[in-house]
Amino acid sequence: MKCDINNKLVTRKLDKVAFDVVKYLVESGSKISTAESLTGGLVSKCITDVAGSSAVFELGICSYSNRIKTKVLGVDPDVIDKYTEVSSQTAVQMCKGVLSLSDSDFAVSTTGIAGPTGGSKEKPVGTVYVCVMNKSGEYICRNLELNLEKDCITREDFRVHTVLRAFLMLEELFERGEQ
Repeated sequence: MKCDINNKLVTRKLDKVAFDVVKYLVESGSKISTAESLTGGLVSKCITDVAGSSAVFELGICSYSNRIKTKVLGVDPDVIDKYTEVSSQTAVQMCKGVLSLSDSDFAVSTTGIAGPTGGSKEKPVGTVYVCVMNKSGEYICRNLELNLEKDCITREDFRVHTVLRAFLMLEELFERGEQ
């Protein structure tokens, strides 16, 4: 029961933060694009669930395969070979790639291991990298290392928590620009 309550609270917070992000983008006349792997389009969905998002949402790419990360987003294959697709280096290049494909002012990228299988000692299930970037190249990239309660870990939990953190990071990047 505790997990259900926590998940409802997180979902409600996610809806509010997504609304606030879209509101900021509309008011500032800015656009946003996404390059998602782990979240499979959930960042894009949360943005487009908000009324008025058509004025701010430019492009969303779901790049689950490394082939799409390299061919479409321009991630350097050597970066994937050296650091893997689940790395800060890959997340940053995914953001740069989607910004170069779009006419956006901001970009979000997500990559990680949602489980329940996969992962390794070095990169266990719950290893998640999120990058947010503005068109000037200023960015925030974090390894979230999500450690949800053991009985509440699902792929959806990792995805939802990742999207929530991505929106909070966007708000942080917005605040940097206002100073």
